Amino acid sequence: MPSFDLRTAPLRELNRTLHALRPDTNETHWTVTGPDGRHAIAAGLDAPISVEIEGNVGYYCAGMNKLATVLVNGNAGVGVAENMISGLVHVRGDASQSAGATAHGGMLIIDGNAGARCGISMKGVDIVVKGSIGHMSAFMAQAGTLTVLGDAGEALGDSLYEAKLYVRGSVKSLGADCIEKPMRDEHLRELADKLAAAGLAGEVSPSEFRRYGSARTLYHFHVDNAGAY
Repeated sequence: MPSFDLRTAPLRELNRTLHALRPDTNETHWTVTGPDGRHAIAAGLDAPISVEIEGNVGYYCAGMNKLATVLVNGNAGVGVAENMISGLVHVRGDASQSAGATAHGGMLIIDGNAGARCGISMKGVDIVVKGSIGHMSAFMAQAGTLTVLGDAGEALGDSLYEAKLYVRGSVKSLGADCIEKPMRDEHLRELADKLAAAGLAGEVSPSEFRRYGSARTLYHFHVDNAGAY
C-alpha cells in the first residue's frame, strides 16, 4: 500500500504521481498523511484507485474527480469534490462552503455539516449530508440529488432547475421558485437507494424526509411570472 507524507514531500509530487497511474495499476490504495489543510489534494484523479487522507484538507480536495474513491478522515475546506465527474468522495468530518459545486456525477458523502452553497449548480451528483447545510444550498442546481439528514438554511434551492432535494429536518426558508412537492413511491425508492449507497440502509426511513423541487416558473419564462424576477 503506497503512502505519502505531505510534511516531507511536496503536494505537487503527490498529485503528479497519482495522475500518472494507469487504469490497470496494481497500486490501488494510497494513504496520505500530514495534509495540514493544504489545497487541491488528490485533485484531478482519473483512475479507479482509493486515496485515504489522514487529517484536514483545504480548498478543492478531490476536485474534478473521475473514478477514484477519496476518503478524508477530517474536515474539508471550500469546494470539496467540486466538478466531480464520477467516483466517491467521503468526508468524515465537516465540509466548508460549496461542497460538490458543479459536480456532474458520482457521490459525495459528508458525515458532519456542510456550509453555505452546498451543491451549488450541481449537474448530476448525489450528495448525502448527515448533518445540516448552510444557506443558498442547491442554488441553480440542475440535476442529481441532495439528501440532508439535518436542517437546511435560508433560501434552499434558489433558482432551482431539476435537482431533487430531500430534507429530514427543518428548512429555514425556500429560495425563489423552490417548492415542497409530494413524496410519491418513486421518490421513496430513489431516496432509499441513495441512503443505502451512503451506508445508511435501515438506519433512516425515507418516510421521515420531505421533498423539494422546482416550480418551473423561472427558467421557463412567462410574462405572468415577471414579478418573480
